[in-house]
Amino acid sequence: MKKGVPVQLIVAVAILLFGSAFLAAEYSLVKWYPHYQQRVTERTLRPVPVRDASLGVEVLVAAGIYGRVSSFPGGLRISHPKLWSVPPTLTITSQPNLDHSSEFSPQVLAKWETQGVYEQIPRYRFEHTKINNRDAVLIWQLKDRTMALAARVITPERIIVAECSTGREDESLFLQACESSLRTLKIAGPEPPPAPPRGVEEIASPAPRRPR
Repeated sequence: MKKGVPVQLIVAVAILLFGSAFLAAEYSLVKWYPHYQQRVTERTLRPVPVRDASLGVEVLVAAGIYGRVSSFPGGLRISHPKLWSVPPTLTITSQPNLDHSSEFSPQVLAKWETQGVYEQIPRYRFEHTKINNRDAVLIWQLKDRTMALAARVITPERIIVAECSTGREDESLFLQACESSLRTLKIAGPEPPPAPPRGVEEIASPAPRRPR
């Protein structure tokens, strides 16, 4: 009577085959995933031009945010609908500039810069910058359990406010999408003249005292 194959041998062969398959799958994943992630990033950040004549605004919206475009009085909303998740959104509104200044005042800038500390806003960050040669600010903050980025761009006639939310998507990637979109805001109208270069200031030395 022939003996059957030992159970230990069957188990050992099964473990060997399973381990080999696992290692092969892990190797394929390590080689494949970075390329997949790069394609997702490129697809998400691909710029899509959006223009609203009533607002006088042009913007290159990241494809991961672009989707449904809806207008409302004094504003524009762009969202990428998701079936079971909170979608990323971009809302652009306009408000009159009562001071008719082409730059934000130092008082307003100081208020925004310290707002996160005084109001204890989580993950608050402030940046005073230029967007298409116009004075602007960017403000990051945690809002309704999602990260949001707001841009304010000033012209002598109005102030454009753009608010972008990452929704429930990949926070790091969609913050990039928000920032890359907001930094392309272009507002109709003449651009402010460039600041004159600061020359060298000469300070006259005091005249020598005459001996008495």
